[in-house]
Amino acid sequence: MNSLRTRGVDHIGVGVSDLDASRAFYGELGFTEAAFEHSGPLPGLEAVAGRSGVEAEVVMLRNPHEGPLGLAGVKLVHVTDSPVPPLPEGMGWGEPGVSEVCVHVRDEEALYRRLVEELGVTSLMEPVADDLPPDGVPVKLSYVADPDGGKVELLEWPTLDAGWPREPGPQGVNHVAFGVADIAHTRDFWRRLGFDSQLFESDGFFEPMDPWYPGPAPRQRMMLLMNPHGAGMEPVQHFPPSADMRGEWGRLGPMEFAVGVTNLDLAVEAMTAAGIEFRGDPQTVELDSGGSWRYAYFVDPDRNYVYLSETRY
Repeated sequence: MNSLRTRGVDHIGVGVSDLDASRAFYGELGFTEAAFEHSGPLPGLEAVAGRSGVEAEVVMLRNPHEGPLGLAGVKLVHVTDSPVPPLPEGMGWGEPGVSEVCVHVRDEEALYRRLVEELGVTSLMEPVADDLPPDGVPVKLSYVADPDGGKVELLEWPTLDAGWPREPGPQGVNHVAFGVADIAHTRDFWRRLGFDSQLFESDGFFEPMDPWYPGPAPRQRMMLLMNPHGAGMEPVQHFPPSADMRGEWGRLGPMEFAVGVTNLDLAVEAMTAAGIEFRGDPQTVELDSGGSWRYAYFVDPDRNYVYLSETRY
């Protein structure tokens, strides 16, 4: 299979209860451009959402200052044909399901302080710094909550960002994190789709996350898989395994992600030939701008809500 048919993670889908509040919050993270807006039916989601007639308000947000370490956007989804499903009860981080939106920020701590101390955003983790194995890559990070309690990581790769002519501030989505059952199997699967570079791998306990779990924090094995054309992904495996936190499609917080493609039909054909199952036929949403948004959900090893996305804004 030609892995060049994929262009990394294009965006993360976030379920919201109040579209205006979430737009304002993500605007403070730099996502100020609405690439498109759609209100109405979302076809072909029967096998994903478990019902027909799905309708939602959707806003695709991009950061006009996207950088090489922040290449993806955020898609806000407000379900309108049924009550918005809640965040799964007891969700910490890294259980099966999508865990977070991770935004790359130059001067991460300054943005964290502004959000928490000036704007009253809920802090989930104070800024910390670490050197990640196996190569000791320096990282700075903190966490805040979105208006519905979803986790948003503010991340800075100081050495990787050095030399780029960028102003301080957020640059776009760096990666999506999600829990898996077998991280080696998950890595092999996504390598076939073009995520064939690995920035780090760690295995152990990360004490700053301990308060997020209702019981003892699990041991976590995680890695960051990269695709040069878009954002990366961070699969996480818990030891012992944690409860399933995927929840219903459209639930509050980060709940799905999309892999970008330039030609949806060719990508579906290639992946089907490679034995990857799709949850329905490719779908097209005609946009008021005259463009289109096309998508096709497929089955990854962990049955996350994940799809191919082709956009013509």
